Amino acid sequence: MIKKMFLAVLTLGMLANSCSNDDDNDASTELVLNLSGLEALGNDFVYEGWLIVNGTPVSTGTFSSITFPQTFDVNANQLASASTFVLSIEPAVDSDPAPASTKILAGNFTGNVAAVNSNGIVGDFSSATGTYILATPTDIDDMNEESGVWFLDNSSGSAVSGLVLPTLTDGWKYEGWAVIGGVPVSTGTFSSVNNFDDNATTSIFKGSSGNGPAFPGEDYIQNAPNGLTFPTDLKGTTIVISVEPVPDNSTNPFTLKPLAHVVPANASVHTAITMGSGPVSALSGTVSR
Repeated sequence: MIKKMFLAVLTLGMLANSCSNDDDNDASTELVLNLSGLEALGNDFVYEGWLIVNGTPVSTGTFSSITFPQTFDVNANQLASASTFVLSIEPAVDSDPAPASTKILAGNFTGNVAAVNSNGIVGDFSSATGTYILATPTDIDDMNEESGVWFLDNSSGSAVSGLVLPTLTDGWKYEGWAVIGGVPVSTGTFSSVNNFDDNATTSIFKGSSGNGPAFPGEDYIQNAPNGLTFPTDLKGTTIVISVEPVPDNSTNPFTLKPLAHVVPANASVHTAITMGSGPVSALSGTVSR
């Protein structure tokens, strides 16, 4: 079953330029989506459903509301022939009829129902683990070490990656966050847990003494967002790893958050701290015909 779903999704990407444009006169019928865990995408993006019909993606329509169930009128013959349902995130103004690479849910039809989830199409986070330290390696002031978070594990005496995460499919990246005074502040996006994150050299928050270790993380030294003051003390804040769509127009974490942890009030700097499971590690739902 999983292999068949992967083949169908692979076909969705390979055949993106051959989306069905058939406009026949066959009768329409209802497709019902009942999904959980989705979040509003804002004005620039929409969700779009796709049927895989004989290897070809066929749009079922776009939507912005995250209230379910939702019903769509689709071609009856195409729906009866569909093997798989896929949900993607698309630009609200989109001249490309092909599916975007950012696909968030998928599942094969068994009879008249497809059980869809994000595990096979985004990533399976059931075995995800995380470790971080508090430190500010990008400045020379050793009195503000509680103002930085780095996703590494130095418990053995040598720094290694602190994150065990699956490789994400196209259209997705990881992003770290520190929720400071109720405000989520990014540590940067990344694809590799064993290298610098994407803003290592360009961060406006870090100090002026280098880019830090070759792991995802951030020092909150300067240029604090409105309402916050840097340097700060991250003890008592929540550290989060989220999974973000690419492109991403939001300054807040996306709904998928496989790892999270409240920094203990008695946390020591430069000491490995273990994260826990996040509030949302998978999305799911049903699609009925």
